[in-house]
Amino acid sequence: MTAAVLTISDSSARGQRTDLSGPAVKTALQRHKFHVIASEVVADEQGAIQEAILEMASRAQLVVTTGGTGIAERDVTPEATRAVCSRLVEGVAERMRAVGSQTTPLAALSRGVCGVCGRALVLNLPGSPQAATESLAAVLDLLPHALELLAGKTAHPGH
Repeated sequence: MTAAVLTISDSSARGQRTDLSGPAVKTALQRHKFHVIASEVVADEQGAIQEAILEMASRAQLVVTTGGTGIAERDVTPEATRAVCSRLVEGVAERMRAVGSQTTPLAALSRGVCGVCGRALVLNLPGSPQAATESLAAVLDLLPHALELLAGKTAHPGH
């Protein structure tokens, strides 16, 4: 399974803050047998986010974003993701928020989405390293099957 990690952060894109979330997500994916083929940092600009998602989705089965999912004015990752995805997978985002709410009520403020972009799955995670890795852990068991379905493996043995 191939994955790409996209960090959305104005300060990291300007070199003013070290990106901790992207590397944390990359490590978590690698521990679960994903081959991370790309990682990038972009500013909180919808056009740049859309462009990066599209490019990564053309090369990886899974594109994981971290950052830009809150309610601040510059948090536009969900809008960028919706713009490039043909379908949303609401249950994945709902599961992340439900599991996150068991730790912090602030999880309900995350607007992250999950969607289908071509044959890739795009998953928005929060920006903090802890919230990003916890949100990813909440849905990791779903991802292999989702990626198989997107790859066209839709046979149901035994039916």
